[in-house]
Amino acid sequence: MEPHYGTVPLFPGAEALPELDIPQPGRQNRLSVLVRLLLLLPHFVVLAVLSVVTFFAVVAGWFAALLLGRLPAPVERYLAGFLGYDTRVNASAMLLTGRYPPFELGQPMGCPVRVRVQQSVHLNRPAVLFRLLLVIPAALVEVVATAGWWAVSALSWLVVLFLGRMPLPLFEATAAVLRYRMRLGAYLLLLSPAYPKRLFGDQSAPDAVVGTIAGPSATRPLFLGTGAKVLVGAFLVLGLVGGAANSSRYGADGSAAVQASLPGF
Repeated sequence: MEPHYGTVPLFPGAEALPELDIPQPGRQNRLSVLVRLLLLLPHFVVLAVLSVVTFFAVVAGWFAALLLGRLPAPVERYLAGFLGYDTRVNASAMLLTGRYPPFELGQPMGCPVRVRVQQSVHLNRPAVLFRLLLVIPAALVEVVATAGWWAVSALSWLVVLFLGRMPLPLFEATAAVLRYRMRLGAYLLLLSPAYPKRLFGDQSAPDAVVGTIAGPSATRPLFLGTGAKVLVGAFLVLGLVGGAANSSRYGADGSAAVQASLPGF
């Protein structure tokens, strides 16, 4: 039986946000860090192939959700598995964990990175109908934050390679970016009605502070220190600067940002 840890909801019916579990940063094999992206190439190929299947699954799920107010169970299971797999691969690529991700769509036993999405959730039909329009602001934030992280990824890689582990402020900021990306993916894939939020952590959320149970997760809830908040802000600034320099790559309606933010695409 899984250990019970994380955030205990304060109020019945409180909004259930998709959650990301990652343990505290530990030591990583420097050789694995050195060639991390090369080691993950097979996963990137698998994700590219699965993305084609995911596109058609989302389209089918969109029509079904408009009729039923929820995703069909088989579609929901596949999309949840894809989101978890994509998140585990990105957690490894972003050096949040030294464990090599398994080639599994489910919740693999012993894997330290876990995505938790509420099942059989009711979806608001108007929100489903206009999902691609509603998601544009959050997608733009995710694209900017992720671009900013990748802008300094070479420096992060050198730090982890030298120290053999990721410093806590960098870990918290990186986990915040990945969690926001995961929550955006859950919203886009119709796995959650909750709009992506809390890029700067859970400090301002009473339901994330009160009722917290100590456990192995360093990201549920995710509390960012001052250094981590500064880093997240720096990611946003760097992403904005890079976006302004390459503004011609993005459509005026934000559609390119939505496509870029969809997991696996």
